[in-house]
Amino acid sequence: MSFAGFSEQQPTAVLLQRSLERGRLAHAYLFAGQHLADLEDMARTLAQTLNCQNPPRRSLSGVALDCCDTCRNCRRIAAATHADVQWVRPESKLRVITIDQIRELMQTLHLKPLEGGYKVVLIVGADRLNVQAANAFLKTLEEPPAKSIIILLSTDPEKIMETIQSRCLRLNLGGGDMPRFSPQNLAWLSAFVNQAAAGTGGLLDRYRLLGTLMSRLTALRAEVEKELSARSPLEHYEDVDPHLREKWEDELSAAVEAEYRGRRTDLLGGIHGWLRDVWMATLKLESVVWNYPDLAAAAKTVASKITTKQASDNIKEMEKNRRLLESNVQEALAMEVSLLKLKL
Repeated sequence: MSFAGFSEQQPTAVLLQRSLERGRLAHAYLFAGQHLADLEDMARTLAQTLNCQNPPRRSLSGVALDCCDTCRNCRRIAAATHADVQWVRPESKLRVITIDQIRELMQTLHLKPLEGGYKVVLIVGADRLNVQAANAFLKTLEEPPAKSIIILLSTDPEKIMETIQSRCLRLNLGGGDMPRFSPQNLAWLSAFVNQAAAGTGGLLDRYRLLGTLMSRLTALRAEVEKELSARSPLEHYEDVDPHLREKWEDELSAAVEAEYRGRRTDLLGGIHGWLRDVWMATLKLESVVWNYPDLAAAAKTVASKITTKQASDNIKEMEKNRRLLESNVQEALAMEVSLLKLKL
């Protein structure tokens, strides 16, 4: 598949082509998304483009910007038989990527390309790297050989060691997988981003945004408690054994917490998706596929106040915040730290 074929992931495709054109391709990427097949398709296309013999598009300097899908190299990469494109997948009984696999990979990676211009490593399910394999991979990931690119693919990137993540440029292949907001949540997100766009980016403005976010989270928890309590047997049976009542109460509490965390993740995912729109706006591309077209004006307003790096840092901060919230960190504190670090 050529880059042009990625209708839902065009922002990522355009970004990779722009990096190729400018000679700024990263040495290591982390492709994150909901479907491994989509991630593999994008990674495969990049590998084909780097080794294509008859690219349909070239930069002024002659660098390939897309793949033909038909030349010998493209066909061999598509069939996973190209000597310079290595695929690594969980293979052990425990469904993890082992240190033996990584050691074999590193030996192959340090050999010169045999058939193409680049050696490309694609690690499918990178969140399945066990600790020993991940630690053994760190040095190579930080300083891979010349003319080589490493691409990690994961549907659960938060499980990847921080030391691995920090050595990769993360690209989120969202496309049609953005959270599907209820009209109420979409209205809230619209108010939130318009409030961000109207501010000056000062400390007081960010505290106001924090207040808006915490108020919504409080209301969200109350909604969950009301919905699940109405379905709980506690609401329908008054005279029950105390031990059974205690069991139902524990089950309700656990269900409320799980459901609340899921909805909180979706809400923060909405903010994350809009911050990605802000980042795309700072790139000033000719064509942009917005996560939230109706909120593009607010994204452009914020983008006009900050740099591309600051926009990228905003995305990373929200990703860090979402990882923290999966632990036992105090919610209000985590939100405060993240909101105050955003550049808006």
